[in-house]
Amino acid sequence: MFKNNVGTLDRALRIVAGLALLAAFFALPEASWRWVLLIGLVPLATGLAGSCPAYSLLGLSTCPMKKA
Repeated sequence: MFKNNVGTLDRALRIVAGLALLAAFFALPEASWRWVLLIGLVPLATGLAGSCPAYSLLGLSTCPMKKA
């Protein structure tokens, strides 16, 4: 569906950051601002999918070049 444009280290960092933000959402007591932590869904989803729409729009890629 989408071209893989997120490298291995980038994917790992996105997954860890996404999980940390979501864990903080569930761990923090009821606060009026805690819904902001749901932004963790974005790096988690892009890390798991291996594709970042923003990278595609900007023409970026952190994947190593494949040699033919």
